[in-house]
Parts: sequence; C-alpha cells; structure tokens
Amino acid sequence: MSFTNLYYKRAVGTPRACYVCYKPTTTVLATANTVDFIYTCDTHLSDRGFATLLGETGDGVGAGGAKKLGLSSEDIAKVKEQWEERQKRKQEKEKEKEKEKGSKDAKKEDKDKDKDDTKPAKAPTPPAAVSNPSPAPPAAHQRYSLHRDVFAMRLADHRRRRQTSQAQALAPMLPSAPRSALPPPSPSQSR
Repeated sequence: MSFTNLYYKRAVGTPRACYVCYKPTTTVLATANTVDFIYTCDTHLSDRGFATLLGETGDGVGAGGAKKLGLSSEDIAKVKEQWEERQKRKQEKEKEKEKEKGSKDAKKEDKDKDKDDTKPAKAPTPPAAVSNPSPAPPAAHQRYSLHRDVFAMRLADHRRRRQTSQAQALAPMLPSAPRSALPPPSPSQSR
C-alpha cells in the first residue's frame, strides 16, 4: 500500500518524540487518510532537507499558483460561472423531482381516502428545504511534502511493517519442525 507525498500539519494533545531529534512535540504531519503520520518539531518543518511547505512556494496549488498554471482571472471567473450555473440547474431538477414526488403522494392519498374513509388522512408533508450546497471550505491545515529521501524511508518502513505482519499471519499455517529425535542410522546406511 503506497501513499502520496502530501502531509497535513496538525496539532495533537499528547506529545510524542520527534522523528528527527526525539524531543517531545505536539506537531504531527499526517496524510489525508492517516495512513502515515510523523511527529516532528516545528523547527524541522522549516528545514528544506526534511519537508517543503506547499501552496506558498509556487507549486501551482496555493496563492499565485493559477498564474504559473497559465490561468488568467477571466478563465477562473468563467469556470466559476459555469459551475454556479450547473449547481442552479441541479437544484432546479431536485425541486422538480420533489414536486413530482409530492404530487404522486397526493394522488396516492386521494385513492386511499376513497378506499377507506375510516382511517385518518395523513397531512401532506412539505418538501424538504434544499440547502444551498456550498463548496467545502479549504483545509485549514498547512500542507507539506517530505524530502524524497525521507519519504523513501517512510515507504520502506511501511513496507517492512506490512511484510512483518504478513509473515506473522502466515507463520501459523506453515508446518513445524520435527520435535522427535531422528532414528539411529542403520548399518547399511553407514557405508
């Protein structure tokens, strides 16, 4: 199982030893799905030989990255408008579906009233209010990329752990070594 070289800086409550200097720290770098995490001091995060802060260095992701990707402000505005139009269309379709569903429910209730007048009629439920789906807020955590050698060590460490767990899972299925003593050699075999 491999993972990408994208780590998010997070603060934790319990201090643990730093990956580099073994001093207690409450800062951790973790992947998005927490497959890998590294406790590290804040001073090591500024070391270019350990990790690089993404989004501010012109990696094409953060502020000013759109210019490096060749996108103008007009292109960005055009894409935003198209996205908003699609969201409006999607909301309108959902409203139409709810109205159709509501009308089908009303017809069904009318048929039920005709069949059995003794049962009290259910009050029609108003369609659920459609909330305006706003895009997810951007991650508040700083993003880092480990140096290629440090990342290679992390991958090797995960590979070693996975192989150890596989070996431990496989070990009980293998036959054991014989426990009894071997029989003495016969005279014909000693020649």
